[in-house]
Amino acid sequence: MNEADTCRTYILPNLKSAGWEDDAITEQYVLTPGRIVPVGNQHTRKQGLRPDYVLFIRRNIPIAVVEAKAEYVNVADGLAQAMRYAEMLGVKFAYASNGKKIIEHDYITGLESDLENFPSPDELWRRLEGTLNLPQPQDKTDALSAYWEQVGGKTPRYYQMIAINRAVNAVLSGQKRILLTMATGTGKTFVAFQIAWRLWKAGRKKRILFLADRNVLIDQAKDRTFAPMGQALHKLKGKAVKSREVYFALYQALTGKGGGPNLYEKYPPDFFDFIIVDECHRGSANDEGNWRKILDYFTGATQLGMTATPKRNDNADTYEYFGDPLYTYSLKQGIDDGFLAPYRVYRVVPDVDAGGVQIDPGVLDRFGREIPPDLYGTKDFERVLSLLTRTETVAKHLTEYLKRTNRMDKTIVFCVDQEHAADMRRALKNLNADLGVTHYVERVVSDEGSVGRGHLDDFQDPEKAAPVILTTSQMLTTGVDAPTCRNIVLFKPINSMTDFKQIIGRGTRVLEEHGKFWFTILDYVGATQLFYDPAFDGDPVRVTRTEIDEHGNETAVEDSEEGTLANPHPGPLPQGEGEVQQVSELPRKYYLDGVNVYIAGEQAFELDPDGNVLRTMEFTDYVTQNVRRLNLTAEHLRAAWGRHEQRAEIMEQLRRYGIDPAHLAAVTHHEEADALDLLLHVAYNAPLVSRRDRAEKLRQKKANFLNTFTPAARQILDALLEKYADYGISQFDDLTSLLKIQPFSQYGTTSEIYALFGGAGKLVQAVDEIQQGLYE
Repeated sequence: MNEADTCRTYILPNLKSAGWEDDAITEQYVLTPGRIVPVGNQHTRKQGLRPDYVLFIRRNIPIAVVEAKAEYVNVADGLAQAMRYAEMLGVKFAYASNGKKIIEHDYITGLESDLENFPSPDELWRRLEGTLNLPQPQDKTDALSAYWEQVGGKTPRYYQMIAINRAVNAVLSGQKRILLTMATGTGKTFVAFQIAWRLWKAGRKKRILFLADRNVLIDQAKDRTFAPMGQALHKLKGKAVKSREVYFALYQALTGKGGGPNLYEKYPPDFFDFIIVDECHRGSANDEGNWRKILDYFTGATQLGMTATPKRNDNADTYEYFGDPLYTYSLKQGIDDGFLAPYRVYRVVPDVDAGGVQIDPGVLDRFGREIPPDLYGTKDFERVLSLLTRTETVAKHLTEYLKRTNRMDKTIVFCVDQEHAADMRRALKNLNADLGVTHYVERVVSDEGSVGRGHLDDFQDPEKAAPVILTTSQMLTTGVDAPTCRNIVLFKPINSMTDFKQIIGRGTRVLEEHGKFWFTILDYVGATQLFYDPAFDGDPVRVTRTEIDEHGNETAVEDSEEGTLANPHPGPLPQGEGEVQQVSELPRKYYLDGVNVYIAGEQAFELDPDGNVLRTMEFTDYVTQNVRRLNLTAEHLRAAWGRHEQRAEIMEQLRRYGIDPAHLAAVTHHEEADALDLLLHVAYNAPLVSRRDRAEKLRQKKANFLNTFTPAARQILDALLEKYADYGISQFDDLTSLLKIQPFSQYGTTSEIYALFGGAGKLVQAVDEIQQGLYE
């Protein structure tokens, strides 16, 4: 019996005889969809993880994994795989079976045992509940409380189930402070809602407070994610309302202004029994922080902190207060699993950032003020010294990039301050006026108020095309769910890893129905140096580098040792400079006009499918290695390439390794070469041959064959060769569609063209002969 036979004949009947009902057994459970691998402008996925069976003690509460093997396979071979799945799911029991034998690994005792039959649900629950530290019988009942579910609604992913179930059990066991660390884009608010829902519906938590530091976080949570709680919800705005059950508040709204009374003190200290602190890494837990005062006042409440950033110096207070995370799901894991989008990084360096701007004594700014003599660099621009021409140059480069990719790809531009965001908006608006799109680019900052919020709502809506570009300073760095955002533009220095991860997180959502599988980071200030910080856990992807002179001509530049440009901003960024400030609070700026600014260098990064950083200078080595790894010898490639089915199979193998001949041609600047010749050239140092050369050689070699056709039929075959010479062998893949366009359509309908060859079969034979002849 093979594995499928084993499942049907032995394992499933055995499970049911042990008392497992159909709704407690999920076959081929989709644990992960598989890492997304960009392939040129397309994508593929690595194989996802699917346990044969996951057993649930209640819906969304898994308890065991079963891995099946064929009858003739040693059952022990499946146990390691079952244990891997069990560890990912956070369950305590792993089983492997070939139908004749069952092996159990019990993570509670550490024992491995041979079994005659699978344990019953009640037996596994009895063994598990002793480890949950739930002293009261009702605690054990509430540990199995139901999730909120809706037909066609969102289904919890495996890591969300772990976070929800562990948090609920921790609350039931009496733990007062709980921390969950989950990367941006992994659904922290959804997790918080499900925890609150289960505890609320079970009657264990009756008054819940959701705290955050920005209206956009509060409003998104209340109006979208927590909406199923209906009339129980209320947002606190200056009045101590006490008639609801689930409250949302800015911490600023709960503390008094100018030494006035604190709103939170109008509530008894025991009023709230559960407090959720969203984005708790932003200073909420330090001894002097305003949030800490609120948390200390409601000290009897269970407090759940949610953060996207692992422990670092700039958020150590959070971890000291809440303790070690109950569960961590990192950016790297999210990308590896395929739930988060990988990204490409383009580092672009204006010349003034590469070398700085030297101000000599006596230089006056736009308003006639003398600018202090000094060497000004990236850290100073738009804080101390404003260069409008630098902003306009970057806006022009960004516009040209969008013209090469897609001008309607949604983009967020992070600027130094609100004034800088306004300058960037105006420059982009003028450069893209030809599109005629109202609200193509808008500024979203705190000064814009409800108008900016309206633009943000439209930007977040996948069904609305505009605005396409948002310029901002700090308002959109965190908590903004923009699933169709394809470009993140860094035009402000960032010295905080926490802020960096939050900003990167604006693009990590995957939205398959809109074709969004990865995103691009365009870095004009060297902020992506933080990728090389050991604390960063999600490396970028593809490495090319070009340098552009002031006339716009590309000149080759050698990569530096680490694949980075030489110090793109002179001098370190002072502590605190990365934090947002209102324009009125900034040091006085000097405005220097007339400075000639151009793009001095450009560099791109990409990950290979295994998560390793590549540089363009290494990409050909990567192709060589994997072509040989696939045992694609030169002889095999030549013999197979002329046959459509075999060529398609090879192309699929290459895509699984992130190799696309069209992308390889663009990277190596050999767009005119045949895909086969390019692969042979890179992998085996074969000479390059252009597609046009191959087409001409075929016309000579196959002259007798071509002359067997009527003049009209021969003209069609000649036009096919021209299509190949211009666009490649893929032109032959969909012959029916190709014959419907010019120049073929001038010969009549598809049926009339077939008739010129004596039937469709004769035309297909002729095309097959040409394909094979091209590679003889």
